[in-house]
Amino acid sequence: MPTFLLKERVVRSDGSGPVIELGPDAGKLLVLTLGITRIVEHQSLEVSVWGSADGEDWGRHPISRYPQKLYCGLYSTLLNLSARPDVRFVRVQWRMHCLRKMESAPLFGFYAYVEESGARIVAAVA
Repeated sequence: MPTFLLKERVVRSDGSGPVIELGPDAGKLLVLTLGITRIVEHQSLEVSVWGSADGEDWGRHPISRYPQKLYCGLYSTLLNLSARPDVRFVRVQWRMHCLRKMESAPLFGFYAYVEESGARIVAAVA
């Protein structure tokens, strides 16, 4: 079962999601998936994942970052936490950018989840 880092929502400003404890997924090779369901033309979304040992100190740099996204879609990337066994908690942060001077406020619908690498194959075989 995937762990949702951010349940689907529509947002109009920069922000961050809830603190999620990784539990048994800590220290593993994970697949991080970003789903963008709604986006306005000439706007982009930048999503990063931050890691913490205690759920309080998030450091100075994210543990993973997606390049700016301009289109709806499903985007996956590997998140290798085997070299970061101290990371027990994660959270998603996002920033919105307008590529042109626009009168409308930014608007994005998206979600993010993480699952152990190979979980989709195991589920398909079962």
